[in-house]
Amino acid sequence: MSLQPKAAVGAPLSRVDGRLKVTGGADYAADHDIEGVVHAVIVDASIGRGRITGIDTGAAEAQPGVLKVISHRNAPTLAYRDNPGSNNPPGGRRLRVFQDDQVLFHGQPVAVAVATTLEAAQHAASLVEVTYDAQTPSTDLSDDNAPTNTPVTYARGDAQAALAGADVRMEMTYRLARNHHNPMEPHATIARWDGDRLTVWDKTQWVIGGTQTELAAVFGIPPASVRVISPFVGGAFGSGLRTWPHVTVAALAARETGRPVKVVLSRRQQYFGTGFRPAYEYQVRLGSARNGRVSAMIHAIRSETSTYEPYGEGGILPVGQHLYSTPNVSQTYRTVRLDVNTPVPMRGPGFATASYAVESAMDELSYELGIDPIELRLRNEPETDPANGNSFSTRRLRECYTTGAREFGWDRRNPKPRSTRDGDWLIGTGMATGVYHTLRAPAQARIRLDADGTALVESATSDMGPGTYTSMSQVAADALGLPMRRVTFRLGDSLMPNAPLHGGSLTMASVGSAVLGGGDQVRRQAIELAVGDEQSPLYGVPADTVVVRNGRLHVRDDPARGETYQQLLTRNNRDSLEVVGSFTPAQSRFTTEAYAAVFAEVAVDARLGLVRVRRMLGVYDAGRIVSPKLADSQALGGLVGGIGQALLEHTVTDHRDGRIVNANLADYLVPVNADIPDLKAIYLESEDMEADPLGVKGIGEVVLVGVAPAIANAVHHATGRRVRDLPITADALL
Repeated sequence: MSLQPKAAVGAPLSRVDGRLKVTGGADYAADHDIEGVVHAVIVDASIGRGRITGIDTGAAEAQPGVLKVISHRNAPTLAYRDNPGSNNPPGGRRLRVFQDDQVLFHGQPVAVAVATTLEAAQHAASLVEVTYDAQTPSTDLSDDNAPTNTPVTYARGDAQAALAGADVRMEMTYRLARNHHNPMEPHATIARWDGDRLTVWDKTQWVIGGTQTELAAVFGIPPASVRVISPFVGGAFGSGLRTWPHVTVAALAARETGRPVKVVLSRRQQYFGTGFRPAYEYQVRLGSARNGRVSAMIHAIRSETSTYEPYGEGGILPVGQHLYSTPNVSQTYRTVRLDVNTPVPMRGPGFATASYAVESAMDELSYELGIDPIELRLRNEPETDPANGNSFSTRRLRECYTTGAREFGWDRRNPKPRSTRDGDWLIGTGMATGVYHTLRAPAQARIRLDADGTALVESATSDMGPGTYTSMSQVAADALGLPMRRVTFRLGDSLMPNAPLHGGSLTMASVGSAVLGGGDQVRRQAIELAVGDEQSPLYGVPADTVVVRNGRLHVRDDPARGETYQQLLTRNNRDSLEVVGSFTPAQSRFTTEAYAAVFAEVAVDARLGLVRVRRMLGVYDAGRIVSPKLADSQALGGLVGGIGQALLEHTVTDHRDGRIVNANLADYLVPVNADIPDLKAIYLESEDMEADPLGVKGIGEVVLVGVAPAIANAVHHATGRRVRDLPITADALL
């Protein structure tokens, strides 16, 4: 591959599907025009815990156009086989739709009305009368009496003894509110049965291992009997990594009515019909020498999960284990069982939460010691992974810090808090470190080179926004030596070759490596065909001296000697060359991660406590950047998301009944254009060949990690007040 020229990878190309999206030509889950489709509207539980004592569906079923109302009283028993995949938390018992009278959380589906029109289904759902034997739910993470699951622990050295003997000892508790994903496209499913075969058009981030395997397990049918189609996903941020109850509702309603059924969650239903980033309480105790070397750090973490599934975020632990060279570390992570829906990964899962606590604590220590925040981090930068002794595949955090400091103008900063003003505004700057592990998973991609010199590439992956269509086309174009316009990439169909979940920043490394490997194989097949063809200008030429540019094979040092794919395949009576490329990640002796240094400047109104972010910069060590334009979309979006996490996003629950009070976009605040300042992203030029054949490390997750603490640290520098609860609201600064 090293001889093959690269023209597409690394180029700032526009999205190949961009025109479809902006002109309305992209079909999202609810947009597919399925003949005979009817509509279903879910009836949600109005209590937070208890049992159903009665359901009166008479008025609903009497309405014109209503086909059926389904609840636990008339629903068939479903198989619900064990399914360790599909992102179901291990050790739990996933929610079984309409299988009993138990209510486990407010908003749980208790019935569904199916009608010929959406309006009729909505009206029918509103007429279903449900009575309950209600109990008081437990929904408050701060309730110390709430039961917890077996904690996850980690230790190295003797953290308690090192803390006791440290020159400086500090103890802080940070709290992070629950966050919801709020993608633009609501979750939706259309389901149709053809005999014993089920087809669903679904909003999902995991076509095969997620929706297909889960529906097969729920209905007790072979996975091959379930086809999942998901060509476009209108944002998800992790909310599409599980198959939520509404998907089963759609398939069940379709089977019971004999009609294709469409279910679209309302914006309100998004808040309890799908998962969320759980609320956290994160205590940090640290010990340090006067020179800034951290000798001990003790982490005590609590987060919410449901009573029926023990959801925990493994990514909460690595930040405290190997971001800094702390010799003595102790971690205890408990998940608290509450009467809520099950959480799910949300952008930067675990890492974004842990970075807020750890990076805020490091900032607090820097002020306690009078050491610049960047200098403090440099003094604690490890040479090898302190958790296991492994070398880092690449770790260029020092360069991220120095590049960011130079570009941001960090040296112009007055280090004293509350020392800089602009009229009524207090000005502050802060920074934080971001890290995210480089995940990879087995993947496949089919590559077909046709005799007309075009290529079709297919994989059952997804695109929730990062630009999978475009980036995979870039990789395939270079591997085949074709211009981008002659490559078509297709995704989102379970009939295509297998692909892992679309999340965790693993798509580019995994599916991209399969596309690269398959493209290389097809190109080599063509070269071998040419050098063995007596009628080819390349006959007898050593295969390793032949490259392909713009669909033309030629000798690397003699461009005039060659021919096109079309000429070669036509002459040899070949309609196409086809390969299914595969990628299987190898075991590595290295710790492989993406890194970031995030800088923020804020202004805080001295009288009102209002916070405005003025500018932000992210510097990233994320391996090879396949598409700078797509990377900017990811990085700037991550910075925007971090503004929401730091200053705005907060799910409010009424603990009396478990109801989410602000289950709408008027009351659950997210950043809008007026909140967004000058944003800039810088990518260190690099590649990580230990990670994968493409040398990428993934950028979709790391760009959120570290953003919230950078803003929080800037707020402290501006005001002199340390707010340890997210989001930071005006009342905390008054």
